[in-house]
Amino acid sequence: MEEMITPYELPEIENHSFFFIDQRIETHLEAKLHQHDAWELYYAICGHGTRMAGDTLQPFSAGDVALIPPSMHHCWEYAPLSADSKGRIHYLMVAFSHSFVVKCMEFFPELRNRLEGLTFPVNALKFGSNSSRIIRNTLLQMNHMDDLGRLCEMFRLLPFIFTSSDHILAGKPTQIGRDMKRIQQICAYVMAHYVHTISLDEIAAEAGMNRSAFCSYFKRCKGMTFSQFVTQYRLSTFARTTIILS
Repeated sequence: MEEMITPYELPEIENHSFFFIDQRIETHLEAKLHQHDAWELYYAICGHGTRMAGDTLQPFSAGDVALIPPSMHHCWEYAPLSADSKGRIHYLMVAFSHSFVVKCMEFFPELRNRLEGLTFPVNALKFGSNSSRIIRNTLLQMNHMDDLGRLCEMFRLLPFIFTSSDHILAGKPTQIGRDMKRIQQICAYVMAHYVHTISLDEIAAEAGMNRSAFCSYFKRCKGMTFSQFVTQYRLSTFARTTIILS
């Protein structure tokens, strides 16, 4: 069954220019594969799992910080066993429209001087250890501030996240057509069933194809066989889990 990509509207907060949330929620209530028209800066505090952003599936752990560009399809799939004693995961997230960035640059030359001429990223980014530490500290401070204090911190945060070179690719944007929906459906199935054996017949049926057609299709789209993809995903996930538990 094909997984739907949900257009997601961030909550409207009257008289606010951006959206900030300190979220503690049960794993099954976290948003599924979705998109929204805003930059999303996300800090996972408690929990680990798998992040899908655009065309890329990657494991994430507590402490990770990522930036998702507007309109990119994404989801954060938390492992239920990574929740706290109350069965909840915890993250901080700030979302802001690109028009917010543009208007700030128009009205505040100090910010414009830092961002003018910058090519804004079109890919999802996972920040490195040094940048993540700075962003984490900023978001934690913002969590205890009033609205004006958070706005002031945003002026410091924006040039940092858009000019930092301390990051790796976390996903490329895709045109969501039939092929991309099918690949994301396959990735979502792997995320949900990777701890068990996934046969070619099983995944081909999930994708609505016969076995031979599926093998050719998947290798063309991903540049590797389905078996290689599942093995790579299992190894990266198990390695991340081992690090967390050690």
